[in-house]
Amino acid sequence: MGSSSDVRVAITGVGLASPIGNDLDTALAALRADANGVSRTDRWRAYGGLDVELIAEVTDLDLNRWPRKQVRTMGRVARLALHASEQAIAQAGVEESVLRSGRAGIAFGSTHGSSDAWERMARSWLLDNDLRGGGSSIYLQFMAHTCAANLAIHFGVTGRVLPTCAACASGSLAVGQAYEAIRAGVQDVMIAGGAEELHPTHVAVFDGMYAASLAHEHPERASRPFDVGRDGLVVGEGAGCVVLERWDHAVARGAEILAEVVGFGLSCDGTHVTAPSAEGMSASMRLALESASLPASAVEYVNAHATATTLGDVVESQATFAVLGGDVPVSSTKGHTGHTLGACGAIELAFCVGAMRDGFLPGTRNLEQVDPACAPLHYIREPRAARPRVVMNNNFAFGGINTSLLLHAP
Repeated sequence: MGSSSDVRVAITGVGLASPIGNDLDTALAALRADANGVSRTDRWRAYGGLDVELIAEVTDLDLNRWPRKQVRTMGRVARLALHASEQAIAQAGVEESVLRSGRAGIAFGSTHGSSDAWERMARSWLLDNDLRGGGSSIYLQFMAHTCAANLAIHFGVTGRVLPTCAACASGSLAVGQAYEAIRAGVQDVMIAGGAEELHPTHVAVFDGMYAASLAHEHPERASRPFDVGRDGLVVGEGAGCVVLERWDHAVARGAEILAEVVGFGLSCDGTHVTAPSAEGMSASMRLALESASLPASAVEYVNAHATATTLGDVVESQATFAVLGGDVPVSSTKGHTGHTLGACGAIELAFCVGAMRDGFLPGTRNLEQVDPACAPLHYIREPRAARPRVVMNNNFAFGGINTSLLLHAP
């Protein structure tokens, strides 16, 4: 097998469910058209104390299309994950015999399990005093590892199953863990990604922290990464999945290689559970470059985490500048999709793969005037033609968890 440094890791499949499209080509077309996935809703008015009226939801997707017996243990979050995973596996052309061989595994995460299922169970317990309310499978819908476990059962995977419940870094952490599992020689193929479902729990968290946008009158302009007029993030939902594969394994079976994962950095701030740290963010970027044996100058595009919060965007820009300088093009796609929480790392990685394939860089929707408090980066406002060879995708989460992934064009 050789040392881990000799093992190359290919991406051979991509799948998506997002507020701007439920497959990669549709979502990429939306990015190039500067489309908006944010809308206004009255859904949250039933909950006292919630001021937010904005969402970025997945629409036009039938999540009841599978036989009930196959998905009765899956809430919305796991079904979104299943949609994206089926796409990715189909594109990669991974056969069932490989999935069941023990040499294929799953790394998949979400902030937690299905919030809707958890709410239904809690209401049954607390309001009806019925400990059996909600059905026999409801716990399996809201357990923390519901996405990873349900996907493993659905596809018959017998290799490693790595749940990555790490809030907004869940999806990117899953891809990083999958990458390392293949590099270590313990798996040949990994299904990796993240998912999230909309629920007032998530909205309430950010509303209570004064970190959610209240730009209700103009929802299409509400999510404004790096912009001086930003007033917070918009909570979204979705799922992203990639199939990672040992390079020679992919070549041997004639698979199309979409991109190569060449580096992964993971760090913890070790300081505060919610306040971002430029030092911690910088550390993950440096670790990714180190693992890829690449200099900072090799990076030709950065897909930033940038959620449009007042403090987070500033700190992230400072961290990016400290590691990469101010010349590399940087954008955030959360102006299009909102913040899809546990799904964002995988969704944005998929965007990066597609942008490299199609020869463009996504813009930063609603970035009209860069906040002067942000570092002097090369911010991209509108999509542009480009052929980046090396791309960095950054995602950061509560708990001070920082991830950086590096992709190389095939």
